[in-house]
Amino acid sequence: MKKFHSRTLKQLIRPAWRMGWRALCLSLIAGFIPASCHRLDDDRIPPVAVNLVFNTVAEWNTYGLGGAMDWARFIREERIPAKYPYTALTYTGFGGVLLLMDVYGSPRAYDLACPVECRSNVRVAIDKETMLAECPECHSTYDVFSLAGHPVSGTAAERGYGLRVYYVGPGRTGEYMVVSY
Repeated sequence: MKKFHSRTLKQLIRPAWRMGWRALCLSLIAGFIPASCHRLDDDRIPPVAVNLVFNTVAEWNTYGLGGAMDWARFIREERIPAKYPYTALTYTGFGGVLLLMDVYGSPRAYDLACPVECRSNVRVAIDKETMLAECPECHSTYDVFSLAGHPVSGTAAERGYGLRVYYVGPGRTGEYMVVSY
């Protein structure tokens, strides 16, 4: 009786295990196929140093942002904004920094260079009517206020190119806010 019981148990387990293994492999493959089709490539812009420091709340209020849906552009080479106290340790990335407050009032930062064009002098700009960042060359648009720089239309949307994202938060040595990469 013991042999009969163990033989039946083996007969039940082996086919179920093999079937489970096959089902697991098929479900993993099926899960990766759609995920690979919708990947965002936000690394097309060359990694260039970013260090934009706001030492005090007063500096943040003067040069930074006021509230939700507010934005500012920082381009060291062109001294934009003109009165910002740029130093030798200030870096604004490849095409400049787009600093903004998203729809929830949280600070966000992106490189201004269009990832389709990959040139430092081709920069996205916020369209005040649509509130999307648009490239003047390829006319791709990006949702920077609610979709973290994801493409909405144009060549960038077709190819899955997003804006390069930068860190925004309190500094390590007491600065009020720092934008860095």
